[in-house]
Amino acid sequence: MSACDKDPRIHDISSSIRVVPDFPKPGIMFQDITTLLLNPKVFKDVVNMFVERYKGKNISVVAGIEARGFIFGPPIALEIGAKFVPLRKPRKLPGEVISEEYVLEYGTDCIEMHIGAVEPGERALIVDDLVATGGTLCAAMKLLERAGAEVVECACVIGLPELKSREQLNGKPLYVLVESQ
Repeated sequence: MSACDKDPRIHDISSSIRVVPDFPKPGIMFQDITTLLLNPKVFKDVVNMFVERYKGKNISVVAGIEARGFIFGPPIALEIGAKFVPLRKPRKLPGEVISEEYVLEYGTDCIEMHIGAVEPGERALIVDDLVATGGTLCAAMKLLERAGAEVVECACVIGLPELKSREQLNGKPLYVLVESQ
């Protein structure tokens, strides 16, 4: 599911995202959210649209995927009265962690979460800036579900529909604000 195109905020959000051709390698059209962050009104609109969707849904955990999920996740968590749980790359969290490995087009990667950050039965929202293939979101879902959480939905600012990420999410709802063109 994506945000209603009739919401006037969507146009401003979409036009605030810079597309950088051939970054970080030839053939990639990089969706750069740093330009969105330079506009406080648009940044606030992004957070508010997610808050409007998730407030009152009994979500107790907002899990943000490193690194840009750390930008959008905390303000959403604060506004809906949930805790924020960072999902990090290996060896970035002190203490005991659980980890989930996932496949990339060029190898494997891994995300980690502190043991005890999520309690069994908690309702979780996963936040990131962009969904491409869905591999990172799938790993995040598995990690949270292994800890006993119920993943309510995955929320991303940008979706790349041509990569068919929804098919990778095994029926788990995905909400994106803007689809890349």
